[in-house]
Amino acid sequence: MTLSKYLYGPLTAFGIGVAAVTAAADQALKLWLLFGYDLAAHGTMRLGPFIDLRLVWNPGISYGLFPQVGPLGQWALLTIKAVAVVLLWVWLSHSASRLAALALGLIIGGAIGNAIDRVAHGAVADFVLFHITTATWTFNWYVFNLADVGIVAGVVGLLYESTLAKTANGTPQKRPDP
Repeated sequence: MTLSKYLYGPLTAFGIGVAAVTAAADQALKLWLLFGYDLAAHGTMRLGPFIDLRLVWNPGISYGLFPQVGPLGQWALLTIKAVAVVLLWVWLSHSASRLAALALGLIIGGAIGNAIDRVAHGAVADFVLFHITTATWTFNWYVFNLADVGIVAGVVGLLYESTLAKTANGTPQKRPDP
């Protein structure tokens, strides 16, 4: 088998296009918030009763797990991310549905957007904070970014496609043979 059989399929261009748009949108928003608006200097910016913009640098992975402050740890996380992106691309090349290709593109683009941060800044820039505050209680969701939204939306799309998606006549979609 040739390498192209593993990396290119009928929906690969669509999925990679989604990945490129996702990563570009994530980076454009981060660049504007960091250097145009200068979120670090402005501090927390209230957008509504339940959402703020607050800059947090995440040296780890999701939810701040496995924080890595040294170069060895950062490169280890980047290596794991690169392997994951290649495996997702192979999955994308075998995808038979536009929903799966869209979802995989969102995940790949989000991973690339966060990897760019890790290379450029040594950590991932997170900035959206959902919260609920009452007189006696406060709940803060973790701080996230547009790349994280792409990853979560992609995972939701894959879960939907694998569990609930049906063909036009109501039968489950047939999975292609590997």
